[in-house]
Amino acid sequence: MVMNDILASALTKIKQYEKLGRSVCIISPVSGLVAGILGILKKFGYIEGYEKVKEGNKLSFHVKLNGNINKCGVIKPRYSIKKDDFERFEKRYLPSKDMGIMVVTTVNGIMEHNAAKKKQLGGRLIAYCY
Repeated sequence: MVMNDILASALTKIKQYEKLGRSVCIISPVSGLVAGILGILKKFGYIEGYEKVKEGNKLSFHVKLNGNINKCGVIKPRYSIKKDDFERFEKRYLPSKDMGIMVVTTVNGIMEHNAAKKKQLGGRLIAYCY
């Protein structure tokens, strides 16, 4: 089976495992973008942690879940966003102003939207989680 969007399948799998009440989710294939998103989710307490595991010649992420994710997903199409436009997309993708995060890829790397606002950076929206 061909996998078109690695990030979308990873976040969907995490969301499904959270709903089922599982404690560990195995995500394969591995990519740098997925690793960056998992790092941000860990930083904000949505997951307990993750580790990269090599089994034979196959790499995968083992993600430890803690039940804090209500919904997460990919933002398609990947909207370009200016430094002043974050509020419009917060209203669209997040349930309230200070609840949840949107992940933005900027010239300084992958970060959450509040950090991009403070640094006065624009970029492209790639995911959200609350």
